[in-house]
Amino acid sequence: MKKLFLAFLLFPMGSTAIAQSSYWQQKLNYRINVSLIPDRQLLQGNEEIDYINQSPDTLREIWIHLWANAYSDESTALYKQVLADKELRKKVKKNAKGWIDSLQFSINGTAVAYTEHPENKDIVRLPLPTPLFPGDTAKLATPFRVKLPSYFSRSGYNSDQYMICQWFPKPAVYDKKGWHVFPYLDQGEFYGEFGSFQVTIMLPSRYIVAATGVLQTPSEATLYRETGRFNAQQKETKKYRRYRPTPGQESKVLEYRADSVHDFAWFADPDFIIQYDTLAWNNDRYSEVFTFFQPDGNPEWQNSLQYVKDAVKAFSGWIGEYPYPVVQAVEGPSNVNSGGMEYPMVTLITSPGADGESLDAVITHEVGHNWFYGILASNERDYPWMDEGLNSYYQFRYEAEKYRSNSIFGKMLPAEIRKLEPEEFLKRIYTALNSLPAREPINTSSTQFANKEAYSTVVYIKTAIWLFLFEQGYGRDKVDRGMKAYFNEWKFRHPQPEDLKAALEKATGTNLDEWFALLQQEGNFR
Repeated sequence: MKKLFLAFLLFPMGSTAIAQSSYWQQKLNYRINVSLIPDRQLLQGNEEIDYINQSPDTLREIWIHLWANAYSDESTALYKQVLADKELRKKVKKNAKGWIDSLQFSINGTAVAYTEHPENKDIVRLPLPTPLFPGDTAKLATPFRVKLPSYFSRSGYNSDQYMICQWFPKPAVYDKKGWHVFPYLDQGEFYGEFGSFQVTIMLPSRYIVAATGVLQTPSEATLYRETGRFNAQQKETKKYRRYRPTPGQESKVLEYRADSVHDFAWFADPDFIIQYDTLAWNNDRYSEVFTFFQPDGNPEWQNSLQYVKDAVKAFSGWIGEYPYPVVQAVEGPSNVNSGGMEYPMVTLITSPGADGESLDAVITHEVGHNWFYGILASNERDYPWMDEGLNSYYQFRYEAEKYRSNSIFGKMLPAEIRKLEPEEFLKRIYTALNSLPAREPINTSSTQFANKEAYSTVVYIKTAIWLFLFEQGYGRDKVDRGMKAYFNEWKFRHPQPEDLKAALEKATGTNLDEWFALLQQEGNFR
């Protein structure tokens, strides 16, 4: 997620493995049927999950996140965090609440009564009727109903646009450290088990949907592609072709499938303008590229398709080839300016006033999360730097090479700085960034930061500085070699800090104990 709360900052340009044989992770296969009822802001659904115990442990319980309940009242961890923030508090004071109910869990056909977490109503515990031994599968099932909140933090509705995120009952991660259960927060992201999703969505036919995965409904998929390709060719004239539902069809059913992902999000709006293209790879494979934006939204979205393509190509070259069959960016509502929020294969961008360079930067950052979050799925709540910080390093590199720009400083950049070659430009940028106050260590969990300013400065910027200084000391070729090895070894897995360290040590041929000890350093780097 990208929103750097640094408007108060000036630009001081004058300042100078674990062994593979022991690794395991759980696997979840989801089948979800859900209906959107817009006039009541409701989701009505059923969920089945194959929970495959690939651990060496016998499980006697499964913890479930019900993150929609975070919006239910002001006693939740989400509301406590949001109401402590002066700016966010203004936006949510009178907002409609949301929740999840109508749950009736069964495991392998046996009804199971859940118990609520003692502190957080968006977490529940399911006792297993029989032990789940290593290698065995538990089949979980439940109906559910979600009342969507008005939009202010990832999930909800704004007028006739729907952002459906963190919406279904989702088992927590169980790894070598045990169960990872935590409440939904605005400042603090996620950790999920990999698997597959087969999601069927029923909704009024007028809606256009962007979702994780590949649309399997042939007539709708063809219409999206044809409409989007036409619009991509018409972006200069803005004579866009609008989506038209089948006459006389009040509702429709869309089926999506996604493999090797740990979450599923979808976005629906009857007014989306669609653009479409493809990206070809060297092995006769290609990825489809879609953008969805508002006809009366930010006009810079006419160039969004190129921004997504450029981002995917850059990150693929630096880290590893984009492995998914589709990549998408969606323009969110204009009532929130939070930057964006990433999900596998699709991202929501909420930067209503961004100019072209700034919009490109935020799209690139969120698309980049397909690598640092989606494919390399570290625990973002404990190690936010492994997601946001590493991703910011590559975002800044992208901006420097393409624009001689940096989204932190934007229009404050002097013209002479923008004339520098990318290498010298980045040195000047990082010198300035390293003068910003960054008290907490990089290796601080997201819940330990007092406010978003500290979180943003340390997690995003201080981490990017740390990796840039590493690049200056060991060479960019070593960074790229190490990151590519890290990607190839840990894609679709849950890497820890020591796994990144091992990959960079192999690339440099150097013990990096002292370098990684800097992750614990308070204050700025000197």
